[in-house]
Formats: sequence, C-alpha cells, structure tokens
Amino acid sequence: MFKRFVKRVGVMNCIMLLVVVSIIIVSEVLFLSGKKMDAIFIAFWAPTILGFMNYLKYKK
Repeated sequence: MFKRFVKRVGVMNCIMLLVVVSIIIVSEVLFLSGKKMDAIFIAFWAPTILGFMNYLKYKK
C-alpha cells in the first residue's frame, strides 16, 4: 500500500509531505509548551510548502 502511494505520488513529494507533518508536530509542541508566537510562526510554514508544491506541480 505504501509503495503504491510513493510510486503514484513520487518520492520527493512524499519527503515534502513528511516535512510538512513534522512542521505541524513541532508547532503543536511549541504551542502546548507556551511558546504561542513561535508556534504560530512555524505553523505558517506548512501551507507555504504545500502551496509551493502545488505551484511546481502545475507549472509543467
């Protein structure tokens, strides 16, 4: 199942999705530890990366 997903989506996109998930986790940890402004700043990275991935996908 995972191999089919990687084959369909692509290795680089899978890596970028893992980066986005890790950014969301780090942001949640920061938010729950009381560093709310840092968490909000880092949380903006995830949609930015996803938007950049979409831009590159449809640029072709």
